Amino acid sequence: MIRKAEQSDDVRAVGAEPVVADIEHVSVEEIAEVIGDHDTVVWSAGAGGGSPERTYSVDRDAAIRTIDAAQKAGAGRLVMVSYFGAGPDHGVPEDNSFFAYAEAKIAADAHLADSALGWTILRPSALTDEDGTGGVETGEGVSASQVSRATVADVIAAVVAAPQATAGLTLEFNDGDQQVAEVLGVTR
Repeated sequence: MIRKAEQSDDVRAVGAEPVVADIEHVSVEEIAEVIGDHDTVVWSAGAGGGSPERTYSVDRDAAIRTIDAAQKAGAGRLVMVSYFGAGPDHGVPEDNSFFAYAEAKIAADAHLADSALGWTILRPSALTDEDGTGGVETGEGVSASQVSRATVADVIAAVVAAPQATAGLTLEFNDGDQQVAEVLGVTR
């Protein structure tokens, strides 16, 4: 599901069929119809800043509707792209423009964790358009830094390919040198 029709050719080029829709306004039933017989859903949509109302509408409400739709459609799995540091102790002050996003992600991540879906929550650091390093940095004591969108895509693909090994996993990461398969405990 994409919001911009001009992205359709890129989606088709990788073998997927695009559905153009405004995720902010579609119902659980409409999302469930799109999910259809897919077994895995990846949520990586976001309002991209702007008003707190739109942030809550997309990053919390639409994400929660998608989780509910995945369950309704019988998908067994949902991979949520969140952000490094998300959670009840995010520490973002209420007067910070990032506060609405942090709060929206708390609600969406918690709704997913409480669902019947096999879930994985990915928490990448600040996104860049740079080339990825081919690996990640994660683990105890790692602080938020940055990560390329290409690395995030690699991690998503690895997680989707290893549903049993990654069910119930929350992974915070930056670009780094650790092999993704090693971090996930899977072999290729």
